[in-house]
Amino acid sequence: MAEKSPRGLADVVAASTSISDIDGRAGRLSYRGYDIHDIAGRISFEECVHLLQRGTLPTQAELDGLMAELADGRRYGSVATTLLPYVVQSGTPMEALRTLVSSLAIDDPDATDASIEADRRKATRLVAQMPVLVASYEAQRSRREVPDADPELGIAGNFLLQITGERPAPRAAEIFDECLVLHADHTMNASTFTARVIAATLSDMHSAITGAMGALRGPLHGGANEAVMKTLTSIGGEVGDVDAFVRDELAGGRKIMGFGHRVYKTEDPRATHLRKMSEELADLTGNRRYYEFSRRMEQVVLDEKGLYPNVDFFAASVYHALGIPTGLFTPVFAISRMSGWTAHVIEQHEDNRLIRPDSDYTGPHDQQWVEISKR
Repeated sequence: MAEKSPRGLADVVAASTSISDIDGRAGRLSYRGYDIHDIAGRISFEECVHLLQRGTLPTQAELDGLMAELADGRRYGSVATTLLPYVVQSGTPMEALRTLVSSLAIDDPDATDASIEADRRKATRLVAQMPVLVASYEAQRSRREVPDADPELGIAGNFLLQITGERPAPRAAEIFDECLVLHADHTMNASTFTARVIAATLSDMHSAITGAMGALRGPLHGGANEAVMKTLTSIGGEVGDVDAFVRDELAGGRKIMGFGHRVYKTEDPRATHLRKMSEELADLTGNRRYYEFSRRMEQVVLDEKGLYPNVDFFAASVYHALGIPTGLFTPVFAISRMSGWTAHVIEQHEDNRLIRPDSDYTGPHDQQWVEISKR
């Protein structure tokens, strides 16, 4: 009898990639061979985009060129502009943004060009357009104008400017920039795998990214950081009340979001950085409530369940402190992950083979047809 395949393709190698790697037992993540602990806080998100999409950390001339491409590419076309007032009525921001991202193909000059060079141009434009789309969506539903981008700010600083309406403090922009680097890629997660499966059919870049957006919309992939923030804000009282809340949730069989990971057997290395940023922002803003709640919850869950926080846990209090609305936490994840998704589509197209896994049939055998009158 054939051996059953693991549920959810656990531990099945589905593709080869040189973009990122994880050692789950050691709690390590690397981009193109660079350990995340070595580059987080040292490279900008734009440098990270170059590393993921083009394979190397850029020289100053290469970075200047990429920055110019990103500035030129951030304006989206008339189709997305026309759709924006309608998609705001969608049930969730991710539904609206999935539709807007799909519509970008209609106005993209390289939409039907399947060359690697065109893929790279489309990838750069998508990275540039995504934060502007999110800011435009938020402005549309809040009935306000989006501030013009500041040429002195990068993607991180301009997003905070366009979301909050205020020029961010330099350190706040740096912290958000580091968040974008930390979320940029994470090997063969559900949305990245979706993008590669679509790309493997030789479908276009925008179709693959729209599929990735659809996968991220699912609550088992995206949305955990939003759920963490809702949990933190639901706890009344003081830090001492966190213990009882967590134990009551666990006793009731309810999952505490932001803990555990499918791959990591120890602390998620991204959480290490986000914990520090959460504390720093707590000090900068003078509001330590959600940082202290998070730290206490982290300890109780570790004691009770032996689970470590993942990337979503401290991201929640970081984004909140930066003034990002809770409902936009998953779209912010997509802003960052656009760099990784597009890099994987390029890689798939460069050395393509149709992804066609086998399956285990679990239905009946040897059925016999009978006439409908005798059934």
